[in-house]
Amino acid sequence: MRPTTTPRTAIRGSRRSVLLTAALAAAAALLTPATAHAAPACETSPTASPVQVAHVPDWAESIAVDQRGRMFVTAYFSGRVYRIDAPGTDPVPLTGNIGANGGIVVRPDGQLLVGTGNDLGHSLTGDVLPVSKLLLVDPDSGTVNTYASGLGGIDGVALAPDGTVYTTTVGGRNIGRVTPDGRVDPAWAHVLMPNGIAVSPDGTQVYVVQTTVAPALYRIPADDPAHPRRWITTGPADILGLPDGLTLDSRGRPLIATHAAGQIWRAEGGSLCAVQSGMYFSTQITYGHGDHGFSAGKLYRSGVDGRIYEIPAGADPAGRRP
Repeated sequence: MRPTTTPRTAIRGSRRSVLLTAALAAAAALLTPATAHAAPACETSPTASPVQVAHVPDWAESIAVDQRGRMFVTAYFSGRVYRIDAPGTDPVPLTGNIGANGGIVVRPDGQLLVGTGNDLGHSLTGDVLPVSKLLLVDPDSGTVNTYASGLGGIDGVALAPDGTVYTTTVGGRNIGRVTPDGRVDPAWAHVLMPNGIAVSPDGTQVYVVQTTVAPALYRIPADDPAHPRRWITTGPADILGLPDGLTLDSRGRPLIATHAAGQIWRAEGGSLCAVQSGMYFSTQITYGHGDHGFSAGKLYRSGVDGRIYEIPAGADPAGRRP
């Protein structure tokens, strides 16, 4: 694909996405009072409040940080990828509209893998018409190439230690997989309404957030995708909390961003606790890297309003280890 080519992700999708966004926002606004404290607070020492460190002029769908401490953001409506070189600096549009409105991860070589097709149309039809692309984006020049195609509308993207890539389609049930040698399986596993996704440090487990109907956290054995395991089920008050993005801390514990619940959850001992409350419309969380910029050990959160916050309560001192 040419760098200037816009995938079908953006075609007629943004208009319908506006309607979806409005519906989600209205639902979340109504549900917020009931769900704000649904999960009990994690047993952590009192710490500083969240601090805004960056802002992009769009819905910030997903964020990732490279080894140089630079943050990359996918913008939902404009389809751009932004680079933010350090907290407090202005975002740089790394690309034009490439339909990059899904997940983003950084490969060991520093290149970015970016999901497309996270608009309403592709999300709802992705299981039967897997036509979305996973793009390879250069973090410095913004050059775009197609890494893989034939996937359902891509919301979440996760990278395993061996280079395998996993994707979710939030409007369906398929979990996609792309092997290091380029083989694409758009229906590698199945979880209803899958959203955030991450891979365990040893690559043996794929964690998936079920975002609605009956929100839960699943574990899928990498060697047995036909048998996803419903690991942690949310409580009755969380049924409309709208969990979204997923990351892991240095101990391999999943952390989950939520929209209507207004909390950042952490999985501990088979249940969920709240690392942070009062952060409504959160889309993704990620840890920093390196010794400057968006540095290692610090937890960052993105949101529908484009604001990026550092979450001191989620700090991971062990994450600073080489």
